[in-house]
Amino acid sequence: MLDHSALCDFLNALLEAERAGAKSATLFRREYAGGPAEALIEQVRQDEAWCCGMLADWVSRLHGAPSARTGDFLEKVLAKQGLEARLGFLNRGQEWVVRKLEEILPQLDEGDLRRDLAQMLDLHVRNIAQCTAFLDRPKALT
Repeated sequence: MLDHSALCDFLNALLEAERAGAKSATLFRREYAGGPAEALIEQVRQDEAWCCGMLADWVSRLHGAPSARTGDFLEKVLAKQGLEARLGFLNRGQEWVVRKLEEILPQLDEGDLRRDLAQMLDLHVRNIAQCTAFLDRPKALT
């Protein structure tokens, strides 16, 4: 298992990425309100916000300081033009989180942290599948 310092660093890196995802989804929700992706974007936003809170809580519980930084991903996703490009890039960010969680979970003892990170993994896998399905839909349906 990782020591507390390394674990806090890992959780803070995820927190910064999740904060970027939550802010992205918040901006997308405003920009694409009433559109075909509104419910999907809101679900992603809620999940990202939950992850932010959970990660900050765990950093604090491990006696670390939760990062207040927002990851560089926010600027990158906002630079994309159009809903499909932005959702595709958001999916790539979520895939990065999935990879990181899949790397760390086997290193963690059973317990609440592992359970919470496994739930975070499940949320991201679900959101990737739903974003992919939205992006792959026939365009005539929108």
